[in-house]
Amino acid sequence: MIEGTGLSRRQLNSLSWCPPRRPVPHRVMTLRPSLLLQLLLLIGAMCRTEAGVETESPVRTLQVETLVEPPEPCAEPAAYGDTLHIHYTGSLVDGRIIDTSLTRDPLVIELGQKQVIPGLEQSLLDMCVGEKRRAIIPSHLAYGKRGFPPSIPADAVLQFDVELIALVRANYWQKLVKGILPLVGIAMVPALLGLIGYHLYKKANRPKVSKKKLKEEKRNKSKKK
Repeated sequence: MIEGTGLSRRQLNSLSWCPPRRPVPHRVMTLRPSLLLQLLLLIGAMCRTEAGVETESPVRTLQVETLVEPPEPCAEPAAYGDTLHIHYTGSLVDGRIIDTSLTRDPLVIELGQKQVIPGLEQSLLDMCVGEKRRAIIPSHLAYGKRGFPPSIPADAVLQFDVELIALVRANYWQKLVKGILPLVGIAMVPALLGLIGYHLYKKANRPKVSKKKLKEEKRNKSKKK
């Protein structure tokens, strides 16, 4: 007997007994097929976005860097109308060379005549003889979305290292003639159109002579002879 309870130890143990606890199985999180598919699509979209951000070119404007300063102060830098003799090496941003003039004679171009891509022409402005520059040219100032297969892909950013070998300055009269000739050509177009219109107008209003009358006139002339 246990004092104060009036119960034996066996009786007390029988009252305090409780069944053993069953082990609770760990819950395994399962996803519905539709939810799993949405999750996979979301991850794929995020990966594509990150890849697009990495591959998208950050170059939006023309970037020009001077690699070698001209050997002496330049009094007359290159300007539109000047003829330049340049050596160049063009490459993609990954280093692949697309063209170079180092194995041949220098390239001769006249600024302002659109003989090279716009980005390269703009990078040559204010350049001095003996100077070397590096131009990073965005695609819209190069070959754009079309590219130049097979060497230049679409939307390609180009790098050109250029050295100005010689410069032939355009004199005043050359610049004047080149500036006037386009204006003269533009002015001549309406004048020529006016002459053509006047000729057609005169021809349309000329009195028509019948074939019979022409034959009679020929006979009369032959009789007089």
